Amino acid sequence: MQSYDVIKLTQELIKFPSLTPAGDDIFDYLQNLLKPLGFDCQMMNFQSNGSQVMNLFARYGAGAPHFCFAGHVDVVPVGDLGNWQYPPYAGEIDSGLLYGRGAVDMKGAIAAFIAAVAKHLEKGALPGSVSLLITGDEEGDAVDGTVKVLQKLKELKQLPDVCLVGEPTSEDWVGDTIKNGRRGSLSGHIQVQGKQGHVAYPQRANNPLPSLIEFLFDLQQQSWDKGSEHFDASNLEITSVSADNIAVNVIPAKAEAKFNIRYNNQHTRADLIKRIESLAQAHCKEYSLEFSGNAEPFLNGSNDLVKLTMDAVESVTSQKPKTSTSGGTSDARFIHHYCPVLELGLLNHTAHQVDEHVGFDDLRTLKGLYGQILNNYFVVKTE
Repeated sequence: MQSYDVIKLTQELIKFPSLTPAGDDIFDYLQNLLKPLGFDCQMMNFQSNGSQVMNLFARYGAGAPHFCFAGHVDVVPVGDLGNWQYPPYAGEIDSGLLYGRGAVDMKGAIAAFIAAVAKHLEKGALPGSVSLLITGDEEGDAVDGTVKVLQKLKELKQLPDVCLVGEPTSEDWVGDTIKNGRRGSLSGHIQVQGKQGHVAYPQRANNPLPSLIEFLFDLQQQSWDKGSEHFDASNLEITSVSADNIAVNVIPAKAEAKFNIRYNNQHTRADLIKRIESLAQAHCKEYSLEFSGNAEPFLNGSNDLVKLTMDAVESVTSQKPKTSTSGGTSDARFIHHYCPVLELGLLNHTAHQVDEHVGFDDLRTLKGLYGQILNNYFVVKTE
């Protein structure tokens, strides 16, 4: 049976400049890794807005129970190359650290799972099946990736029984934090219409900024909730304010702002929209308000999966992990509609940052965690 070194494998994955949406080269590489292990690899590519998104579903075995690992190979832009000490796609190594875009988020986790499952398969026949769902657009629009693959898997009757997502969840040591849910995310964009004019003759103009500022102030002062048993308090942040005006002596014709609220299970998207629209009506006369976001709050539905994963972490690290629903969104927001899902991955300190990097020991630990989770899952399920 083929085996893989987790550090070398992560290094090779980093070398693919897989800016979202990721291209076919890195998926070809993954298939060449998985096929020798006995995986049946299916490319599931979808297209909504003119550009094709590539996705890979690879499954070993066909029976139940079915354990799935989900991840993404696409990465965010590197920004100003001049700020990088180590080239973002070189996979350079220095003092036990591996540098490159995607090292943490989340090529390291994909490498760790492939290395772990390869080692697990050395034991012989698997009492069930294990799969990988790898998408190329998690960091982008996320409309033609995991959500579409899951729909296809449902049609093919290949949905997993449980899923583990390799997002970088850890805070102080690898494995210390398991995400057993996430808050919802709702973004808003308001445009307030006014009438342009000279600042010396305000009676002949209509300045949209005061009403917009009043709305934003009221929005920021709202007490949404105090949190709940498994969720932090909901939080709204104003992310931009602008007016179509570059002159100091001109009243602008239009002003706009954007904001985002991360909300818990005490709210629904519809309720929040209704509340925000009410505030806009109270302050603004002529305006438009648009909302976007496809992430509702959710909590993992399987206490057994949580316990199994926590036991695996404690077995490998001799430390107790915690569960959390904090942080941003992930593809788990789609997966939880189909099966229980948890997230567990590397330290998140350098995710999306310049000189993103991961330590050798952290990669080896994560490989061990994934291997122990597989052991626990298939032993428990077949006893």
